[in-house]
Amino acid sequence: MKNHMVGLCVVAALCVSTVAKEAVMSPSARGGFNGLNLGMGNLFRVSDAKSRSIGPENLSGEKGRGGMASLEEGNAAHAASELGQGWKVNPYIFIEAGQECTLAEVDGEGAIQHIWMTPTGNFRESILRFYWDDETQPSVEVPVGDFFAVGWQPDLPRIKSLAVCVNPGSGLNCYWQMPFRKKFKVTMENRGSEKMTLYYQIDYTLTRVPADAGYFHAQFNRVHPVPKDKVYTIVDNIKGKGQYVGTYLARGTYDTGWWGEGEIKFYMDGDTDFPTICGTGEEDYFCGSYGFAMHEDEDGVNQYENFDSPYSGFYYFPEDPETSYQTKIGEYRWHILDPIRFESDLKVTIQSLGWKEDGLYNTLQDDLASVAFWYQQEPHNPFPKLPPNEQLVIKSKNPNPAKQ
Repeated sequence: MKNHMVGLCVVAALCVSTVAKEAVMSPSARGGFNGLNLGMGNLFRVSDAKSRSIGPENLSGEKGRGGMASLEEGNAAHAASELGQGWKVNPYIFIEAGQECTLAEVDGEGAIQHIWMTPTGNFRESILRFYWDDETQPSVEVPVGDFFAVGWQPDLPRIKSLAVCVNPGSGLNCYWQMPFRKKFKVTMENRGSEKMTLYYQIDYTLTRVPADAGYFHAQFNRVHPVPKDKVYTIVDNIKGKGQYVGTYLARGTYDTGWWGEGEIKFYMDGDTDFPTICGTGEEDYFCGSYGFAMHEDEDGVNQYENFDSPYSGFYYFPEDPETSYQTKIGEYRWHILDPIRFESDLKVTIQSLGWKEDGLYNTLQDDLASVAFWYQQEPHNPFPKLPPNEQLVIKSKNPNPAKQ
């Protein structure tokens, strides 16, 4: 097999070696532990699952082929010039502006178990895509920051959850388990105007996958501003059987008052005017209460209490002099122990709602962006086309279209 230890992604195909192919398991182990669904309670169990990892130092993930870049091939050749092959010669890749790079492509059966990366550039202009088995439409298509629950940049909070961790200074980690049966492919598109430097690692196992395992999906949406008296749609037109497992919501507020009164609603399996599941408020759905302990400081500016936990979290950034936002907010809610199960279809919405001074509800024309996470049986409905950069990117001196 060829091993292209190439860092510069002129075209996507140059970034990854020939698809890795390995036998999954010995026939004698078909009935034993498959090495998935790990936790402290079963970490001692031994299996025939094979651990593999793809990154710039092993672009194919093949056994015994890590750290093989020569000084002629590696992007860090100068730094390693006195030490030679094997001494961190190619720890990162470049993705040129306007190019999409294949980060990993592997044949076999198993599951992605961890992803770490730290990209440069504007996170809203960096698009992650995942493909399972032989599909041509991605099951994941999300700007990289929002995928890791940090849609606001350069402000990156620290997140310590079960599904996602964000560590200093921009260490993006994902622990969603992502099964595949024939192959998987992961790509990154650089929509920006400058070359991206990307350190990354995709850790996966080759093992047998249960017959009832669904495929991981994630879909992005943004509406700026939410139209007057309209409901924001997190995701719509999910068709098939599966379970909804998480929401990330980024809100840029324009009014000075409270913004989180809106209800989240899950319309499933033929629901029309009214949903099966209806929450009681935005901060309630994200597992807080009473405005995340909102209070005014001595200058009359709203303050909140940030928190992060295994299943939910909230963070905010006060008014930014470079934008017209009063507050920038991030919230995540992982349905790890309480997935929203659906048999045939699912739609998820949330109201953008605050208060008027007279005690009446006030619909808000805020900037809302979200990621919906779910598992389902394939095939899935194709996602709506991502909007152009000007409708994705959070700009400095961001005007409020609702006030024009």
